[in-house]
Amino acid sequence: MQNPFGLYIHVPFCDGKCPYCDFFSLRGTEAMMDEYTESIIGKIKFWSKETGRSADTLYFGGGTPSLLGGKRIARITEAARSVFGLENAEITVEANPGGDLSDFFREASAAGVNRVSLGLQSADENELRLLGRRHTADDAARAAEAAHRAGIENLSLDLMLAVQGQTEESLARSVSFCRKLGAKHVSAYLLILEPHTLYWKQKDTLNLPSEDGAAELYLAACRELETLGYRQYEISNFAEPGFESRHNTKYWHCEEYLGLGPSAHSFLSGKRFHYARSLAGFLRGEEPEQDGTGGGFEEFAMLRLRLTEGLTDEACLARFGTPIPERIKKAARRYEAGGLTVCEKGGFHFTPKGFLVSNMLTAEILFAG
Repeated sequence: MQNPFGLYIHVPFCDGKCPYCDFFSLRGTEAMMDEYTESIIGKIKFWSKETGRSADTLYFGGGTPSLLGGKRIARITEAARSVFGLENAEITVEANPGGDLSDFFREASAAGVNRVSLGLQSADENELRLLGRRHTADDAARAAEAAHRAGIENLSLDLMLAVQGQTEESLARSVSFCRKLGAKHVSAYLLILEPHTLYWKQKDTLNLPSEDGAAELYLAACRELETLGYRQYEISNFAEPGFESRHNTKYWHCEEYLGLGPSAHSFLSGKRFHYARSLAGFLRGEEPEQDGTGGGFEEFAMLRLRLTEGLTDEACLARFGTPIPERIKKAARRYEAGGLTVCEKGGFHFTPKGFLVSNMLTAEILFAG
């Protein structure tokens, strides 16, 4: 019997484009959102027949999923539950602070949503302004309170690191703010300048920290979050024990997931595919584009090395019937003296310093001669 997969719904609607954002998003009318909802429900029914499988996580990402409103989220959730089961599922919805979210969270909670991810990014008003965000720290506090009133205790907050004007002191205040709001989970991402964004066009004029400064801010975030009781379990993710994201952990364990909506990616039955970055194409029923096969050892190892548990013999034996190749263990040991890896009898993992150079480090270790 196949294990349940994760279900991801990409909601492309947003009320404005942040200057650093490269996710597929656009402004939407009520009519567009109605049509999108019907299309998603149709795709859910189609894929249930194609797979005959169950799901145990559901994640609404975006864009800004809360713009759909609680009633549409409830319809999609119910459609997914009716065919994929969603027994004891973690059901997450992303939302941006701002406006009154009380009704939305109440309706979403009644539909089974039990986890909320809020795009806080910073608790510093100047940093928020420079990020082009349209909410304040007070807005975020009201949104968190509204989620809790609706009975949603599993709250995750996003923070951005190495943004304009950020210092270790302002970062510490933002981390403390997350604790104050009762967050169970914090995602702390280093700012990356993506092509085709406004920030990319302005990169020569932005007042961003140096590479070394960004590294120090990342390490400071790791220290502050750990001090306040958040355990790092992935490069950019921290949680109270037991509140790690079940859905996102599927990605890093190289487990299966189905993504629906424009730009959504999937990994099922050893194959990877995605829908194009086009709402019109998705609504027309265009087929997803094939991305080839997936799930081989190198991909599995790359994803596992994003986790603080790292790559283990136990996981490799369970997946491939063999332990970690000795040449890889030997290569990992070369970086232990520099504080980048921790090597143990049953495997190895990266340290926070190692995570800062994880792309290079992963390639050097996995493809060592």
